[in-house]
Amino acid sequence: MSNYGDYQIEIYFQGLSGVRSDLPMTYGELEARAAASLSPELLSYVAGGAGNEHTQRLNVEAFDRWGLMPRMLRGAAERDLSIELFGISLPSPVMLAPIGVIGLCGQDGHGDLATARAAARTGVPMIASTLTVDSLEDVAAEFGGTPGFFQLYTPNDRELAESFVRRAEAAGYKGIVVTLDTFTPGWRPRDLSIGNFPQLRGHCLGNYFTDPVFLAKLEKPPHEDLRAAALQWVLAFGDAKLSWDDLPWLRSLTKLPLILKGIGHPQDVRRALEAGVDGIYCSTHGGRQANGGLASLDLLPGVVEAAEGAPVIFDSGVRGGEHIVKALALGASAVAIGRPYAYGLALGGENGIVHVLRSLLAEADLLMAIDGYASIAELTPDALIDRTIRR
Repeated sequence: MSNYGDYQIEIYFQGLSGVRSDLPMTYGELEARAAASLSPELLSYVAGGAGNEHTQRLNVEAFDRWGLMPRMLRGAAERDLSIELFGISLPSPVMLAPIGVIGLCGQDGHGDLATARAAARTGVPMIASTLTVDSLEDVAAEFGGTPGFFQLYTPNDRELAESFVRRAEAAGYKGIVVTLDTFTPGWRPRDLSIGNFPQLRGHCLGNYFTDPVFLAKLEKPPHEDLRAAALQWVLAFGDAKLSWDDLPWLRSLTKLPLILKGIGHPQDVRRALEAGVDGIYCSTHGGRQANGGLASLDLLPGVVEAAEGAPVIFDSGVRGGEHIVKALALGASAVAIGRPYAYGLALGGENGIVHVLRSLLAEADLLMAIDGYASIAELTPDALIDRTIRR
């Protein structure tokens, strides 16, 4: 049985032959090199957050509150990082979070396809965004044997929403992730300072421009009048009036697992599950949507407790393998990665994403090995020490 940590052995043996990785080993270097390679507009969109970006920073800093307690002589030479999620067996607890401009981060302009191929190579599921360059069908065709999930920004046109969900079902996606906190963009000074909104220029609207319901509302096809198509997207994008009363309708659209993204309050968790939702996605959108809030990690324990065993996916602020381990110890069923893989894509395409995922999993695996945790089941809240409490 191989361990994810064996990736470091592979790297060291390549070094014996004079081969060194041309991709970064730390998040800091990854971010810096990607920043130098991305256009100012893309960098602003991917790296930026809401307001003064306090919540974005808080999402990362929250992990430093916790320390993993080392436990020795526990036979952790081999680790089992596999999980069951919505009845699906996965080799690891890591997922690829939806990123609305991931398509543009690829050097060929088809980063969605590169991400899907990286998912196929690593067994790490991709949660494909509504906002992709390539259609959801073309993305799903690259998944191979790895399951994929479709993230829905619920349009204010119910017929269009239903069309997206039906298409995702037909394409073979294994679940629908409904994002709740993005019916309107947050206040993002980086983008505002340069007037940057990619979708207004017609970017990343592949799912709309291939949808019969959306196309029927246009006088001319997008390739003949891109501006009019983009303006129609603005009118259709988000349903600001979506409420708890609409959950039965959302539930009725699909028999696939339905996951609500952006839930942080325990009462909201319980209400969602009572309405027939299959899973909760604890996320603050990486700090991109609302500033002045709480770190996702600080919300996670309350969300997990209220979920009472229902799956909880977690994201926001994950920058290294230790963050994955800590989120799992606090009860996350799976941990989604965002900015790190976007930067890996920008630097190395499909191979860059694979490197980032293998590195994150290797670090998490080795941390578990050295500290004596052979399986995710052994990562409980008792494995963590709150560093802010004097003992």
